[in-house]
Amino acid sequence: MKWEIVFFSEKVSKETMKFPKGILADFLHIAEMIESFGSSLGMPYTRAMGGGLFEIRTKGKEGIGRSLFCTVKDQKVIILHSFVKKTNKTPKQDLEIARKRLKEVQ
Repeated sequence: MKWEIVFFSEKVSKETMKFPKGILADFLHIAEMIESFGSSLGMPYTRAMGGGLFEIRTKGKEGIGRSLFCTVKDQKVIILHSFVKKTNKTPKQDLEIARKRLKEVQ
């Protein structure tokens, strides 16, 4: 069965699709792999963030992007929050946004 990727909201979809061209291309490539093989691709494509939260790790010549997601039954991945990373560590504010949305989904 094929996996399905959905966005938490229209806002999350728009912020993801506003990624710079190179980062967006990498995101779309990884999204296709998730649809075919599932959400547990592992490094360097995905990584567990703890508490049921995971990240899609994208990069391009413009920088690094992250899309935080969760999985739900029926092989569905929900993109909770997307952003372009400007520091080595994932910003606390971005994690809090994703965790809040994760609670809403659960």
